[in-house]
Order: sequence, then C-alpha cells, then structure tokens
Amino acid sequence: MEPKKALLIINPISGTGRKQGLDRRVADHLAHAGISVDTALTRGAGDATMLAGNAALHGYDIVIAAGGDGTVNETAMALCNTGVTLGIIPCGSGNGLARHLNIPVDIRSSLDVIAAGRSEICDNGEANGRKFFCTFGMGFDATVGHKFAQSKQRGLMTYLSTTFSEYRNYVPEEYEITANGQVLTERAFVVAVCNASQYGNNAYIAPHASINDGLLDVTIIHYGNKLTTALVGIDLMAGTIEKNMLINTFRADSLRIRRRQAGAVHLDGEPMMLPDTIDIRCNKHSLSVFTPGPDAEIRPLLTPMMAMVNGIGTTLRSLIRK
Repeated sequence: MEPKKALLIINPISGTGRKQGLDRRVADHLAHAGISVDTALTRGAGDATMLAGNAALHGYDIVIAAGGDGTVNETAMALCNTGVTLGIIPCGSGNGLARHLNIPVDIRSSLDVIAAGRSEICDNGEANGRKFFCTFGMGFDATVGHKFAQSKQRGLMTYLSTTFSEYRNYVPEEYEITANGQVLTERAFVVAVCNASQYGNNAYIAPHASINDGLLDVTIIHYGNKLTTALVGIDLMAGTIEKNMLINTFRADSLRIRRRQAGAVHLDGEPMMLPDTIDIRCNKHSLSVFTPGPDAEIRPLLTPMMAMVNGIGTTLRSLIRK
C-alpha cells in the first residue's frame, strides 16, 4: 500500500508555545502510520487557505493545521467538499474546534488521533459567503475579539483582561433576526451562531450543539444589569448557559440578521467587519476531519472540570518534556 501524503501547515506565531522542531516531530510520528509529511509555514493571513487549496489540487490525502482556530479555519475552508481530510494539532490560545471534537490539546496525543485514521464528516457555517467551523459572533464578544487581536500579548489572561476592560462601557445593539419563518427583534449583549459547542478555552456558548446535524445553534444573550450579565460568564464556563434567564436559544439551518449599521463580527475568533445585513447558513457534511471518536455529550460542571484537569496535565507534561 502506498503511503498517504500529508501537508503540515504550521502557523509559527499562533498561541503561546514554540514550534521549533515540530515538522520533524510530526514526520517521525506519522511515518509509523504510513503517512509521508511535507511542511509549509504561513507568513500572513490567507496563506493557510492557499497552501491547503494547492495541496488538495496536487493529490495530498491529508492536510494538517498546526495553529489556533484562525489557522484551522483558513485551512479547513480550502478543504470543504474536496475529500481531503483535515488533521488538527491544537497550538492556539483557545482551540475551540479541537476541544469540541475531543482532539487532545497535546501534540503527541493529537498526532495519535491522525495516525489512528478515524475521521468524521462535519458541517460548516457560512456568513455572507465566509466560512466558519466553530462559532460566528456579533455584539460584545466581537468587540472583545477586535481589541484582543490588536494586543501584542496572547493567551487566556490577556483575553480576560480585554473582556473586563471592554465590559465597563459596552452598549448593546438591537438586532432583527429572521429564522424558521419568524422574526425576532432583540436588544442583545451577544448573538452567537454556533456550529460547535464552544468559543475555545472550554467556554460553552452552545453546550448541545452538534457539528454534523445540519443545523446551527443560535444563542442570544440579553442584557440585564452589570451583575446579572457578568454572571452569564460563570454559566458559560460551567456548561450551564442554557439555564440562565438572560439566554434565548434555538436551532435553524439558515437565518438573516439585520442591525442598524455595519460593524464588528468574528468567525472562529477572527475579527472582521461585515455590513448591516448578514445571511448565515449551514453547509451540511462538507468537511472530513480526524477525530478520536464520536462527540461526547457535555455534562454541566463535570465536563468543564475534567477539561480543566486535562489542561493542567497537558501543561505539566509539556514542562517536564522541556
């Protein structure tokens, strides 16, 4: 049997960890599974999409994204409906898609997932023609995303600091949401349209979202007062957000969102500007991704707690290996 060909795309500046020697480590690990690996580095926005698209055209069986959700998004959008399977080595700050798919946030263990060869076919979302695989957001989270992207520092603590700073003066917008034959007019703190369950860092914005059911989970966070709105953050991390009184959720295969003017949004955590009207849809069964097994049901409190314990274990192992 001929070895499978893989292209490893490394974003050298994503996340907080060093990636020196990652190319050789990946090639050595996957050689035992009959996979030959070529490597390419990104140098700027759009490079991962170009590299992945070229790989799909030139007969590669696998494209592996080593980076954060932005790198994964760029890589995945070029692989939709090509038959090429995406492998993920989570090296970012949030790693939302990898965490939803139960891909370990550890290089060696994530390579074991690829070597095992099990894959599943996932959906993707699309907002005004721009693909997303985890979450699309408008409102406070998009504003924070823009500020975070401008920061020279990365990581969870920087993100939390940006969140607290922006929260003090944030003014919610009004949205008109058309879906499932109904029109909702909402003054909302956040409108999140989710293909997967979390933003990243185990923040569960749509705990029961399925990545292959052909539907998008919409979570609307209403604005209460400073305290009650802030307490939504606790439910977000505990996986209990759907029980919060400020939350409204529903599922749809497509929707339209109107707001008063163009403004900030994010797709898989990457900030951008979109116009006042945004059409969103789910593209069913578009992407093949290596995963360790079927999606596990999220259990409130327990799943986030276990994820935190696993994260501590991963950090300790990486320190020991150094």
